[in-house]
Amino acid sequence: MIPEVKKSAEEKMKKTLETLKNDLGKVRTGRAHTGILDHLMVDYYGTPTPITGVANVILLDARTIGVTPWEKKMGSAIEKAIRDSNLGLNPSTVGDTVRVPMPALTEERRRDLIKIVHKEAEAARVAIRNIRRDANNQFKDSLKHKKIAEDEERRAQDDIQKLTDRHIAEVDKALAAKETDLLSV
Repeated sequence: MIPEVKKSAEEKMKKTLETLKNDLGKVRTGRAHTGILDHLMVDYYGTPTPITGVANVILLDARTIGVTPWEKKMGSAIEKAIRDSNLGLNPSTVGDTVRVPMPALTEERRRDLIKIVHKEAEAARVAIRNIRRDANNQFKDSLKHKKIAEDEERRAQDDIQKLTDRHIAEVDKALAAKETDLLSV
């Protein structure tokens, strides 16, 4: 019973960490990267479709993303989807390719993005602590129903705490890396 709870808690904590890293990847830095457009949906004949499902997304240079639609008619729909997203991007069509230049970040915008990143990290920490609480509650219930001994419960709670500390350290490491990325000009 204890190993199942530990394994479940560890899997949930790993998913929380993956979600945080995915969310941090969406926060725009000064450099261009194709992942910023991954979550965008394009109207493909009345059906919302991910941009990667209707076009090839590549880096043209350090500050420009190139989106080449597989169908020529999709260029305007892709341009509209990028413009309507609240990413602050202004795409332009050059031939068959939609060019998406990444504007340089101002110092004020960098500070705002750092605040957003801190909120994301804190939400991940809270989620990890909630997973710890749920696991500890399961141990307490098992102890109450005399399924495990007090020593086992205490050891299990210590193991869950170590797991929690390790995952929160990973959150802090991801946060520090993103902060450094945002502050580098």
